[in-house]
Amino acid sequence: MLEVKNLTKRYGSNMAVDHLTFSIEKGRIYGFLGPNGAGKSTTMNMITGYLASTEGTVLIDGHDILKEPIEAKKRIGYLPEIPPVYTDMTVKEYLLFAAELKKIPKGERMSMVNEIMDRTKTQDVSDRLIRNLSKGYKQRVGIAEALIGYPDLIILDEPTVGLDPAQIIEIRDLIRSLGEKHTVILSSHILQEISAVCDHIMVISHGRLVASDTPENLAHSMSDTVTMHMEVRASESEVTEALKGINGIRNIRFEESSERGIVKAVITSDAETDIREAVFRKAAEKMLPVLDMHSDRMSLEDVYLKLTGDTEVKPAAAEKTEEVQDNEDSDTNAENGKEEE
Repeated sequence: MLEVKNLTKRYGSNMAVDHLTFSIEKGRIYGFLGPNGAGKSTTMNMITGYLASTEGTVLIDGHDILKEPIEAKKRIGYLPEIPPVYTDMTVKEYLLFAAELKKIPKGERMSMVNEIMDRTKTQDVSDRLIRNLSKGYKQRVGIAEALIGYPDLIILDEPTVGLDPAQIIEIRDLIRSLGEKHTVILSSHILQEISAVCDHIMVISHGRLVASDTPENLAHSMSDTVTMHMEVRASESEVTEALKGINGIRNIRFEESSERGIVKAVITSDAETDIREAVFRKAAEKMLPVLDMHSDRMSLEDVYLKLTGDTEVKPAAAEKTEEVQDNEDSDTNAENGKEEE
């Protein structure tokens, strides 16, 4: 579906995207995750042909985005972080205009637009000016525009930024429904956003791809230890003696317990060794009542922080300029009038 090879973008001495290579398969929802300034938007812009790369190639169904832009872009629907909508048009006028630009046959435009408005739940605001819509509805209109022509690949750059919690849930549900018929790439710096809807996560940091796998496999592969918590009616020395010699245990420490006669043990073990049965049997042999026992692996949040290092990544010069422009656009929109909720 999508093949990215050695994709690079430099701004003078700044390396915004550093030799990215990855591929996207059909029929899945991919999350492109990384801190602000990591190079996500720059990568999205190069994939969609909005920005030329310094090096590397982007192939969409075998078509080079720079050498065969028309054929490649036919297969892409793109929603930038700020939807590029014409606010003096109604929703229906704008979508029909987008259909004309995408050379949808005249006889098919209205039925396609109506079907897409139904899918994106914008039918009830179809005759309203876009400038009078809430930000959530504007995002829906942007997604609807990306769906015109039913492209195979839908790319969404920070689709829930600035939305309230109810709108975020609605957009997430919409993205999940898109994954039933399209391949979706969702770019975000918010971990919860990616983990809530994506089948596969690609983590980018400082312009480099540092991990690519399912959420479950990422958490499993990055963790070399498992932490098990136990509550036992015994003394610390009795627990230590009972667990002595069990293969895989690296460390045992004790936490303060509020209950008299009960100790809380925190046991660190090798990830590849399941010690639960051995621990249970040893405790039973020593007649030590186990009141609670559960294991914790590294969470996806822990994996993300480990992969990206610090969370404060300095943006490349061009990305910083884009962010300033986005803020200026938002201020201009706010001055034009309050959005209806």
